[in-house]
Amino acid sequence: QVQLVESGGGLVQAGGSLRLSCAASIPIAGIRTKTWYRQAPGKQRELVATITWGSKTNYAEVVEDRFTSSIDNTKNTKYLQMNNFKPAASGIYYCNLIPWQGPDYWGQGIHVTVSL
Repeated sequence: QVQLVESGGGLVQAGGSLRLSCAASIPIAGIRTKTWYRQAPGKQRELVATITWGSKTNYAEVVEDRFTSSIDNTKNTKYLQMNNFKPAASGIYYCNLIPWQGPDYWGQGIHVTVSL
């Protein structure tokens, strides 16, 4: 069974930074798409960042220029560097891998709370 383990969340002040990590139990270099999602309290889960098979990155407009997604294939780990936090960025962040076949893989989610 594939496991994704997120770490690096917690409490951060508005304007501050955090880096989330997602360690996979499988090699991620060949995974079709690697994404990060966020679910704010009382809201639906939303896509935050994507790295495609060709290493192209895409970001939600609300985080563009402040969040950076990256991958270390040698560690089977992907990261989400988050800078200049806005209060609305609080929520549960999920690591997601979309393989070429079969269902997606999801992490358990990690809390990020932005204080004023």
